[in-house]
Amino acid sequence: MKAKNSSLKSGFILRLIIPLLCFMTVEAILSYFITWHYVDTAYDRWLLDSARSLVQEIKVKNHKARVELPASALEMFKWDEADKTYFKIISAEQGVIAGDAFVPESFDPKADWSQPIFFNETIYDESVRVVSMLIQRPEINEKVFVHVAETLNKRRAMMRDILIADLLPQSILVLLTGFYIVTGVKRGLKPLHKLADEIAQRSPRDLSPIAETYVFSEVRCLTDTINDLLTRLACAIAAQQRFIANAAHQLRTPLAGLKLQAERAMREDDLAAMRPALVQIQTSANRATHLITQLLVLAKAEPVEGMHRLQAVNLAALAREVCIDWTPKALQKKMSLSFDTQTDTLFLKADEILLKELLANLLDNAISYGNEHGTIGVKVYCQPSITLMVEDDGCGIAETELDKVFERFYRPANSSGEGCGLGLAIIKEIADLHHAQISLARVNAAGGLRVEVRFCE
Repeated sequence: MKAKNSSLKSGFILRLIIPLLCFMTVEAILSYFITWHYVDTAYDRWLLDSARSLVQEIKVKNHKARVELPASALEMFKWDEADKTYFKIISAEQGVIAGDAFVPESFDPKADWSQPIFFNETIYDESVRVVSMLIQRPEINEKVFVHVAETLNKRRAMMRDILIADLLPQSILVLLTGFYIVTGVKRGLKPLHKLADEIAQRSPRDLSPIAETYVFSEVRCLTDTINDLLTRLACAIAAQQRFIANAAHQLRTPLAGLKLQAERAMREDDLAAMRPALVQIQTSANRATHLITQLLVLAKAEPVEGMHRLQAVNLAALAREVCIDWTPKALQKKMSLSFDTQTDTLFLKADEILLKELLANLLDNAISYGNEHGTIGVKVYCQPSITLMVEDDGCGIAETELDKVFERFYRPANSSGEGCGLGLAIIKEIADLHHAQISLARVNAAGGLRVEVRFCE
């Protein structure tokens, strides 16, 4: 199943818009409760004023509370364009003295009647706000309560007006901010789109670094990584091209020899006359096979980053194994091959296959260019650093040639053997891949060659 690609633009917008919307929501909720509190407080004061005006109308006759309000006064008290007002004056002994008997009362036994009590109730399925007061006068021998109820239309209207006045500008501001964020993110990501277009229009052969024209500091690490990858890719392609050029150049000679000797053999009718040509064909085929093997090892040893996985390898065990494999070839030339190590376990980070190729090439050179009945010594030691040493008693390499023999296809003058000049080049490539130092030296004045490969710990 194809994974869904995430959008950088959408991610930026969501990370900016969501906090803004959350802030707007929290602010709206806080505004609602704060506005409701202050509106309630203001209208409660007006409702309390109405109750106090009724208290002024309570008269005392014979220590009893009396209320004598004309109809016009009651009509003025209850008149309101938006809300309905109800009241009730009730005595603990006389019952309802004046007003509407259905006005609710507060029956909370824990109520503190030293202060007016406000509560919410319903009258005829309509929400009302009620204030209740206890009238205590020295001349009155009974408890008298005044209850005034009012519907909530004015409160709701004021709430609506205040919230609209508060939230409408904020909503417009949020919309403008959101629009600015969207356009700003699009504009901010435009250099990335230009960079993508530039890379898309490139030729597959164009591996030059990305120019910094469209790059801003936050994306520089990405472009630097891409440029580093392009550089490594260019090196890998260059290495492949060198390998192809070298292979084509070096294979031309043995293949030409094969063709020439094959034509020579075809002109002969006698098998005995064909034998020299067949021997030359076999020699050319062996040389071509050896050359192809060396070229493949050289290509594998190219130090292209990321191609090789270095793992813990026991150098002592590996060297012993390779020496055992090459002992028969040394015996064919009547040479003795010895191996010595300070310890049986000497681990380092390396590519095991390439490390075997390195030692195999060293032994191949020692056998090919060493003296018949000579000796070859392989030694592995760890002081002062992990070192692999191969020593032979052949004619050695002249001091003036020591710096040149690591070049590909370079063979010293008057060199014996049928090598193609790649052995030491392969050794150098593998050593460089393992960040090892390789050194050549004559064993003594008479000759001989000592090769030391020192591995960095």
